[in-house]
Amino acid sequence: MTSKWHPVQLNTPISTNEPSPNRRRDPTNLSLDVAVLIPCLNEAVAVEQVVAGFRSVLPDATIFVYDNGSTDDTMKVAGAAGAVVRAEPMRGKGNVVRRMFADVEADVFVLVDGDGTYDATSAPMLIDTLLRNSLDMVNASRRSTSDLAYRRGHQFGNRLLTGLVAGFFGNRITDLLSGYRVFSRRFVKSFPALAQGFEIETELSVHALQLRMPIGEVATPYGERSEGSSSKLNTYRDGLRILRTIVYLIKEEKPFAFFSSAAVVLAVVSLSLGIPVVLEFMRTGLVPRLPTALLSAVIATLSCLSFASGLILDSVIRSRAEARRLAYLRIPIRFSRMEKSERIQKEQC
Repeated sequence: MTSKWHPVQLNTPISTNEPSPNRRRDPTNLSLDVAVLIPCLNEAVAVEQVVAGFRSVLPDATIFVYDNGSTDDTMKVAGAAGAVVRAEPMRGKGNVVRRMFADVEADVFVLVDGDGTYDATSAPMLIDTLLRNSLDMVNASRRSTSDLAYRRGHQFGNRLLTGLVAGFFGNRITDLLSGYRVFSRRFVKSFPALAQGFEIETELSVHALQLRMPIGEVATPYGERSEGSSSKLNTYRDGLRILRTIVYLIKEEKPFAFFSSAAVVLAVVSLSLGIPVVLEFMRTGLVPRLPTALLSAVIATLSCLSFASGLILDSVIRSRAEARRLAYLRIPIRFSRMEKSERIQKEQC
């Protein structure tokens, strides 16, 4: 995919007046504010390269590095590289993202991991796609540039989890677990961010799919980690947490599909137990397996209750989805001129 986007266009004023030389402090400058959000845990080896990479392609963006309790020199290195460094002591990527989304104000948010595996030069293309098509999220679909980029089993797990989400919420994202995304202000400020760990990417995707937000996806290079840097993702433990999150989100967002599926399973079990008893009764007029008959009846009752619960909860979730949609629509996709002017004036003071 090609793009004519150039970094300086991000800060081209909306008005037709000539821009001030000091564009970042001029209250009349109503250009787009871009924030690069980098959550980090023990990434002293790679974070300088990441900050420098985004600084070179987005020279007018503000780069934030949120440290998640590192025991190395991540904060010191990031600060020396020119990033705004802040700390979130509560461990877990989801906790860091929730804090970043709450603290930072901007028009466009670039979320990227601090391990150096994502391509900084793709950021202008991702932002251009977001702005040109007025989208709320652009997902960077990873294309491996090295055999060592993915750990063993990660590609299969990603495809499996992506397919599961696509089956229930829509097939609009091909890389569910990408840590490189661009968001509108409207998305960031309406996102509840309930996840605590690496399942945050799943929650971001499902939030966009469930509210039917305008989203896009762009293929970007994905490389191996810098030498000396290690992944914080535990393949099995975090994989199970992500799977558990998907199941939970299906239950919360698609209750009829979840409970009706459970009802079908219970109905099959009930019939497999009950049909032999019924056939025996029709043939002999006796019920020699009374406990089996009672168990079949109880499971059949549970099946009916599960189906009824799905119907009721589906109506509830529809009302909740409408409320979330209205809350999302109340947030402007970008700062208004007045908001931006007031914010710049406060910064000058």
